[in-house]
Amino acid sequence: MTSSTTTTLEPALYIVATPIGNLEDMTFRAVTTLRAADCIACEDTRQTRKLLQHFAIDSKTLLSYHNFNERTASAKILEFLQSGKSVALVSDAGTPVISDPGFFLVRAARDAGFRVVPIPGASALAAAVSVSPLPVNRFYFEGFLPQKKGRQTRLQYLAELESSVVLYESPHRILKLLDELSAHFGDRQIMLAREMTKIYEEFLLGTIAEAKANLQERKIQGEFVVIVEGKNAKSKNETYENQDENY
Repeated sequence: MTSSTTTTLEPALYIVATPIGNLEDMTFRAVTTLRAADCIACEDTRQTRKLLQHFAIDSKTLLSYHNFNERTASAKILEFLQSGKSVALVSDAGTPVISDPGFFLVRAARDAGFRVVPIPGASALAAAVSVSPLPVNRFYFEGFLPQKKGRQTRLQYLAELESSVVLYESPHRILKLLDELSAHFGDRQIMLAREMTKIYEEFLLGTIAEAKANLQERKIQGEFVVIVEGKNAKSKNETYENQDENY
């Protein structure tokens, strides 16, 4: 890591993945990139400062970039790039742009002729899918459902898909989601991933009804990744036998 102090970055937008919980999941390249970047765009400057302090990354220009200021913040970031500076984009946890702010900025940077460089690492989506006992040789990633308008229409659409469906949900809306899944999907098999990489990491397996019964008995904490089997899923044996055919 000593060489990272002399690393320089070309003017570009760097999409930097950060840990979703366990700080040991931070990659060497991510640390090097954040240390060398001229500016770091982040959802929550307080959260990012904690991360930077942990990895002894000092004296960084932090720019707030979130869902509510994407256009104005993107304009400032483009000014940094146009002046020959490098900018790293981070979210509060995991890989930016994947159900997190960043798409508008990525497109604007590319349209302006700047390189957009991925610095891969932790992702709640990849982590959950990698340990799923449900078939994920192909899956549909929905992320967060609309909270109101269009929510039921999306659920109806997802219920008809043959592939497994992956959703994100917050702890205070997870029981509502399970009720909606039960209404639209029936009592299919499901996996709930909670607090991944943290002390209380947990994976709940079973039917939708069983998952709801389990959660109703306790205080619900932590963000969820929800994987639901697809419509007309094959038997377990057939599914597992064919899981790797298309890799």
